[in-house]
Amino acid sequence: MRSTACAIGLGLILLAGCARVPAVTGHRDTATIIASTTRFEAQRFAGDWVVRAAYPQDADLRGVTARQDGTAFTLLRHRCDATGQCGTVAEVWPATATGQGRYALRDPSGAADRTLWVLWVDDGFRTAAVGTPDGRWGWILDRSTSGGADRIAAAREVLDFNGYDLTHLAKQP
Repeated sequence: MRSTACAIGLGLILLAGCARVPAVTGHRDTATIIASTTRFEAQRFAGDWVVRAAYPQDADLRGVTARQDGTAFTLLRHRCDATGQCGTVAEVWPATATGQGRYALRDPSGAADRTLWVLWVDDGFRTAAVGTPDGRWGWILDRSTSGGADRIAAAREVLDFNGYDLTHLAKQP
């Protein structure tokens, strides 16, 4: 009887070893509470932003422009065509406000809609940390291509506080 129980137990352990492990889809610990900033003002957030840091899936993202009325975000990507010609491609993502500093973005290609949450913005609306509750992406945005090291560090701290793994968050060229 005991050997049968051991054999069954060993078989279950071996089967567990063959079980599929769910793929990690995000860059944050979703057990960590996340919140958008209460300081958000659409009019002050509007305009051009430089992507100072992003995760690998957005390595080609160079800039974001938020419309004054919050109805769209334009993502500026660095792309190369089959002939090797490279340049900036603008993608207009229609947006719907879903809360304070929260937007639902519709992918213009229909591939994968996104949620955008403004997690933090400094007092002068010069630097922002944005992401999404599922952690699939996150960015550090700034009004300038350089400077503001203290604000960039603060944005990194905010992402970390909200459960983001900063290991793969990379500076943009």
